[in-house]
Amino acid sequence: MSGKRRSVQAVRWPILKVLRRNPHLLKVRPALSLFFLKYMRKFRAQKVGPNIILHSHLPPLNSRAYSRLIREQLIERRDNPSHAQVGLTNACPQRCVYCYSRERKGAPMSTEEILAVVRDLKAMGVFWMGWTGGEPLLNKDIVRITEEAAEACAVKLFTTGCTLTPGLAGDLKSAGLFSVSVSLDHWREEVHDANRGFPGAFATALRAIETFRNVDGLHVGVSAVLSRDMIRQGQTEEFLAFLEGLGVHEAWLSEVKPSVQAFWNDDNVISEEDRLCLVRLQDLTNKRKGMTVNYLGHFEGREHFGCNAGHRMVYVDAFGEVSPCVFTPMTLGNVRERPLTEIVRDMMARFPSAGSCFINKNYKLFQARSQGMIPLPRDASLELLEHVKFGSPADFFKH
Repeated sequence: MSGKRRSVQAVRWPILKVLRRNPHLLKVRPALSLFFLKYMRKFRAQKVGPNIILHSHLPPLNSRAYSRLIREQLIERRDNPSHAQVGLTNACPQRCVYCYSRERKGAPMSTEEILAVVRDLKAMGVFWMGWTGGEPLLNKDIVRITEEAAEACAVKLFTTGCTLTPGLAGDLKSAGLFSVSVSLDHWREEVHDANRGFPGAFATALRAIETFRNVDGLHVGVSAVLSRDMIRQGQTEEFLAFLEGLGVHEAWLSEVKPSVQAFWNDDNVISEEDRLCLVRLQDLTNKRKGMTVNYLGHFEGREHFGCNAGHRMVYVDAFGEVSPCVFTPMTLGNVRERPLTEIVRDMMARFPSAGSCFINKNYKLFQARSQGMIPLPRDASLELLEHVKFGSPADFFKH
């Protein structure tokens, strides 16, 4: 690729820099401090502009948002959502076969409604927000929305790169965006374009990566959806080598989730051994210098923080429907009909944090009830939840 090439700048002793900025970290219970220290040692912190970043699912370690994490989640142990994703639009030129939002419908939220959602989420304790869609860049007010969210909150963008310009990339960084993940699922152009249902998707992604990389101080990654076959055939390593060559800071990985009818099939859902294979690959890869590997199933594994869908994680789609996470096709209410705070509190009471991915474990319950409805309406969602058996909490909650 052309353009500026940056080596990944590792940070030595990141925990000391965090402690210097957050002396109240000493108030965290010793067992919990040890848990966090062991977790942090599985990554090489990177210096990106002024930010010290462990990975993009956490705020920069030297940010106000991370100070909130320490104070509110580790010291005060508040029971509130910490992460949220917001659909800025459902419009998208690509037609991904596994898209979790394509079948959602309704009247799109206005900019003022989205801004109200952002304010409510921050007031509830959310310190990390991700923009999703559709293609969030198609929302003409994305810079204004980012600016509103970035006050005391880490903001990340998930994008296909469609419609990106250098000017927009710079404006988003100036508004407070700290990280971006560009969708790229394979090193072969024809495979990625087929998965995305869009000729030129691969070329669009590469152009977007280069454009974002030319914005000083922006953490740039790739968001990749891995098929079960790709995992089992050992192709992940080859894919990571390709991504390393693109000069990105991070590879954000997830397996294909059974979020839509086409994937409600045992042949598509990964096993626990598949997950652990990716966990081991991440831990091995992150021991060396270079691009960070950040697999969602590593962060959300029972050995770390678990699945927090509907409790620590909230998803508000482009139509105002509130779901446990982007992958879970149910709604617990709409922000136009009930206050977001009320919907989230109701949802949290029904979703304890658990040690394994909710949708991977329970997709057959959706398969039996969907009747073509995605997301399941509130009444059907509540009935489904009566049949769910949540497992034991992840290790984080045992401390």
